[in-house]
Amino acid sequence: MEETSLPQASNGKHPDRSLPPDASAASLGGMKVVQLNHVAIPVADLEASITFFRTILGLEPMPRPDFDFPGAWFRLGPHQELHLIGKAVNAAGPLPRERHTALRVIDITAARAHLEAHGIPFTGPTPRPDGVPQIFLRDPDGHAFELTQIDGIG
Repeated sequence: MEETSLPQASNGKHPDRSLPPDASAASLGGMKVVQLNHVAIPVADLEASITFFRTILGLEPMPRPDFDFPGAWFRLGPHQELHLIGKAVNAAGPLPRERHTALRVIDITAARAHLEAHGIPFTGPTPRPDGVPQIFLRDPDGHAFELTQIDGIG
């Protein structure tokens, strides 16, 4: 399979978020991914995780179907969701930071103050090469989360 590079933004700030011409719905047999629906993560202590995501990250709980396993769902903005799945988590240690979920915040300085007020360990904010600030933290199960302030993107 030939490797192709994605289009880069001319301003060097953010990559072009439009589809490359060869990835149209017609060229994919009518299939077109339109957005990320949800991210699901396993959690060992469901109640501790619910508290973390409600209190520390301020996520809004949402209704969840009656699955045959424990879990909880949260809204991530108007269209995306975070699904917690209650199950034993590998005790070998936290996942590497390269495997993370990024959440966009309005004000990175306010996010930093909030985390500090709650005694949550984190790194940053530090700028990416394009200047966008990032904070990294972990949930109670060691999953890495990035908080980022990206201005000017709807």
